[in-house]
Amino acid sequence: TCFCSVGNSFSVCNLCFMNPARFFVVKSTSFRRASGSAVVRRLGAKMCKELKTKLLHLSPSLQTDATEILSCTVKALKDGHVVAVPTDTIYGLACLAQNSEAVQKIYNLKERNGVKPLAICVGEIQEIYKYCKVKVKGELLDDLLPGPVTLVFERSEALNTNLNPFTSLVGVRIPNHAFMRRLCQMCGEPLALTSANISSQTSTVEVQEFQELWPKLAVVVDGGPIGDQSRLGSTVIDLSVLGKYRIIRPGCALASTLDLLESKFGLSEDSGEE
Repeated sequence: TCFCSVGNSFSVCNLCFMNPARFFVVKSTSFRRASGSAVVRRLGAKMCKELKTKLLHLSPSLQTDATEILSCTVKALKDGHVVAVPTDTIYGLACLAQNSEAVQKIYNLKERNGVKPLAICVGEIQEIYKYCKVKVKGELLDDLLPGPVTLVFERSEALNTNLNPFTSLVGVRIPNHAFMRRLCQMCGEPLALTSANISSQTSTVEVQEFQELWPKLAVVVDGGPIGDQSRLGSTVIDLSVLGKYRIIRPGCALASTLDLLESKFGLSEDSGEE
């Protein structure tokens, strides 16, 4: 892995990324000691004069270094960049949903079909009502979120019209992941969120699995291996029709989600027939 010391973070430049002879390794456990070394800083500066990607190691407890990592990631997002982040299912790519240029960057770097929609991610349930027209009880949202589900609703006028302009619907997520929720809260606006991979390739549960994308990202937040190794991603359910649900993607939480929708809230599957 190519790491170049910059304050309390590491960065990967295109030069070092493409030239293994220039790599040096610093264990994340010695992160603060290494970053404090003038020798390491000089070595990093000499090796990578034009730094591109910051690789930030998130501690499992989220308490140790989260504030600095959050601030760095928020700044990158506010500056219009794309970042890689851990979620409760797989690693994701995120940008500000209201920034049309940033949204296009995600499509470009993923080589994603332009008519495949992006979901949005928010930090609190009440934000869903700002960007979506919700036709289900608030209790249903409370039961499912935060969690490994993407709920699809009719979009509101507050959402960027250049985000998924080909559909009146939008999927929304609140991952059961403290870092992601806090990141959304600090940004104060929704993130566009999709899987951290080239389109049609396997979803990723460790940052090394999408290393080819690092040079195109401003920040890569390494939260360690994702606990759910199924790589299925979130369960995507369309709730835009009153009293109905439609399965868009089974994902990793289908059985429990359907049980809740049908048994507790009396929703029936939308067959598409009148």
